[in-house]
Amino acid sequence: MMRLRWILFLAGLLLVASAIAGVAQPRLGHTATATPTTKTITVNGNGSITAVPDRATFEFSIETHAKTASAALTQNSSDATAVIAALKAAGVSSANIQTSQVSLQPQSSQDGTTIIGYVAANSVTVKTPLAGAGTIIDAAVGAGANGVSGPSLDVSDQSSLYRDALHKAVDDAKLKAQALADAAGLSLASAQSITEGGSSSPFPVADKMSAVGAPIEAGTQEIQASVTVTYEVS
Repeated sequence: MMRLRWILFLAGLLLVASAIAGVAQPRLGHTATATPTTKTITVNGNGSITAVPDRATFEFSIETHAKTASAALTQNSSDATAVIAALKAAGVSSANIQTSQVSLQPQSSQDGTTIIGYVAANSVTVKTPLAGAGTIIDAAVGAGANGVSGPSLDVSDQSSLYRDALHKAVDDAKLKAQALADAAGLSLASAQSITEGGSSSPFPVADKMSAVGAPIEAGTQEIQASVTVTYEVS
């Protein structure tokens, strides 16, 4: 009889333990809810501003020949000094005149066996408003420059013009995105990201600047900008 009681007591304990374990277990079978994927459209936009260049960069060179290296350098130094003085007298500031090269080379006979003289050269790079470029060329050549290279033309207000081109590029991107959204039956929302890229490039000759001396054709320069924009759609 006592043994039967112990068996019943142990069975009760097992039932209580099982019940407690069932309550402690977490509920199983929950379904995870998927996060909806955001729909987007990515487009490229382009914008440009056309301007007439108003600045020019030239390189003037002075080449001198003499029998000895010393004589060539001495004469070249004198000639280069005269050219620089003439440029300053024509209105070019010291900040816009920069020596770009100084060289001294021997000259050989036709058979290459004998040095018959020396050539000294000095080159200066000059930046000037385009309106006075012709006068600058005349001044340099008149003072002894025997080589002219250029002009390299650009626009003084490129930063402001580039920002205007960026505005146009963003507007262009939005128009393209709107067209794509309409074609797909979607609604265009706000821009999610914008990536910038762009450059300026010269265009063929268009306008002519009036200048005393050598004629300089200004042409036009197109400041270009491009962007890549991603829009959310629904």
